Amino acid sequence: MSSGIVALLAVVPSAASGSVAVVTPVGAAAQVRPADDAAVLAAGSFRWPLPGTPFVVRHFDPPPQPWLPGHRGVDLAAAPGTPVRAAGAGTVTFAGRVAGRPVITVTHADGLRTTYEPVRPTVEVGAPVSAGGPIGHLLAGHPGCPAASCLHWGLRQGEMYLDPLALVGRGPVRLLPLDPGPS
Repeated sequence: MSSGIVALLAVVPSAASGSVAVVTPVGAAAQVRPADDAAVLAAGSFRWPLPGTPFVVRHFDPPPQPWLPGHRGVDLAAAPGTPVRAAGAGTVTFAGRVAGRPVITVTHADGLRTTYEPVRPTVEVGAPVSAGGPIGHLLAGHPGCPAASCLHWGLRQGEMYLDPLALVGRGPVRLLPLDPGPS
């Protein structure tokens, strides 16, 4: 195969370390290397914020510039009253209203922050939460949601918005060269 050909890579949990690695597909030169994206690195310790595997109604669609409109998270369909859980272990750093909507923010290791709205909180600021620990109940009323209700789930690292689906191994697929060249 030519070095110009690209391979579809998979992000998979590493059994040995509990971290995430990038693996080349069968038929390509075998290589496993640590993933370099902070959100993907944390994938092994995060889970869905709703029970089961929720339906993604609207995907992450960030704007080309920070000041432009866009969709800076994902919308997950669920019934009003559904328990909302922390996607990963951390500390509740906000539980209040933003633009009239109830929002919860959990700060995780490496500066990652997940946000959840509209959620009636059952936690207070400063409370430690475990991955999968309850933080509130989903409310109806998320703008643009075609279902009975939707959880808007966001992810930030510093000031950068990231796709929260990367936390559960559903982030965007990347194409990389089969032969990355000399190290």
